[in-house]
Amino acid sequence: MHKLGRGHRDKLQQFMTITGASEKSALQTLKASDWHLEGAFDVFYSQPQSKSFTDSRHLEELFNRYKDPYSDMILVDGITLLCNDIQVDPQDIVMLVVSWHMKAATMCEFSKQEFIGGLQGLGIDSLEKFCEKIPFMRMELKDDQKFREIYNFAFGWAKEKGQKSLALDTAIGMWQLLFAEKQWPLVDHWCQFLQARHNKAISRDTWSQLLEFARTVDPALTNYDAEVWLNCDVL
Repeated sequence: MHKLGRGHRDKLQQFMTITGASEKSALQTLKASDWHLEGAFDVFYSQPQSKSFTDSRHLEELFNRYKDPYSDMILVDGITLLCNDIQVDPQDIVMLVVSWHMKAATMCEFSKQEFIGGLQGLGIDSLEKFCEKIPFMRMELKDDQKFREIYNFAFGWAKEKGQKSLALDTAIGMWQLLFAEKQWPLVDHWCQFLQARHNKAISRDTWSQLLEFARTVDPALTNYDAEVWLNCDVL
């Protein structure tokens, strides 16, 4: 490690801490990814040998710790306890990433299949492993493709059961959470505009198009073209 520059040493140490990889394996993976951490994580976790064995008994014990006493689901109280155990605020965006990995159908709920399947996919069967995986899940938000997937997942996850659209207040809360991560400077102006002028539920099309808008239109709106966004009922 002493032959590396400081920046590369820091990345190597971070990669080893998050993945548990040996120095040799971490160095090979980072070099293959041209020292891009996000790419290195993708390479590492796509390799079969990197997927940790999970003990089904331990997974069952974890589920039983958090499940509701009156149903075979993990509900708000169980998720609050989980967050306390892994020392994460329930409002932290990483819990959205956790839900994405679990393919959760509804906010603040995990079915047994979602919870255990998600943890198996992440190679987690203990609270210690869960805590170790949190930095990796935060890094996933910095990957543009994964952020897009998480963003699109959030619409269905956050809307009320049986509804096609997302309640405005919920959409605003989710946008503030997601775009704080992407540091889109217009998010507050956008939310204020919706509350003053739109004041109705948000469609899936509007939800999807806003991410593209934030990605392609500069904050000063100098390249904004109304005709391009004509099909969007808000933009």
